[in-house]
Amino acid sequence: MSEVIFPGDKIASIEEYEAGHNAFDDGDMVRASTVGKKEIDSSARTAGIEHPKLSSIPKVGDIVIGTVAAVMATMMAISIDYINGKPTTSKVECICSIRNIRIRNVALVSDIVKLKVLNHLNGTIHGTVEERDLGVLFTKCRKCGSKVVSMRDAIKCTECSWTDERKLSPDFGNGDFVKLGG
Repeated sequence: MSEVIFPGDKIASIEEYEAGHNAFDDGDMVRASTVGKKEIDSSARTAGIEHPKLSSIPKVGDIVIGTVAAVMATMMAISIDYINGKPTTSKVECICSIRNIRIRNVALVSDIVKLKVLNHLNGTIHGTVEERDLGVLFTKCRKCGSKVVSMRDAIKCTECSWTDERKLSPDFGNGDFVKLGG
């Protein structure tokens, strides 16, 4: 009978294997991100965890939707709500660099954004909103809190007429990303 592995347990060295499914690279070791059994793929040189349920940790290349939790000068933190369109309750966070985007307010706290997972580095999920189809899906006026409409690369409040820049997704204002019932 194989040993049960718990989140955070070491499963391999990064010199020997890369992180596979349900695992992450902490900079030194490959560690488990969920409960399960160790799964080593010698041909692909990956170490992961076999688990009957899908992990709530997004993989590289996944499209995630989340709520902006904090915005700093060169990055923002996002609490992940959806992975590839499916809801997740794990509330893991992702950081997203906004250094190379030439928009004053890429997104603000409480905006709902769509981003792509770039990598897992030192136990942190890194994402991007730089691609054309990524960006803000929903926001409100930062002056009065009312509904906004898009105007090319900006938004305009329907109540107070305040305009503001955002990195808008082509799906801005479209609520179809919500899939109730899984």
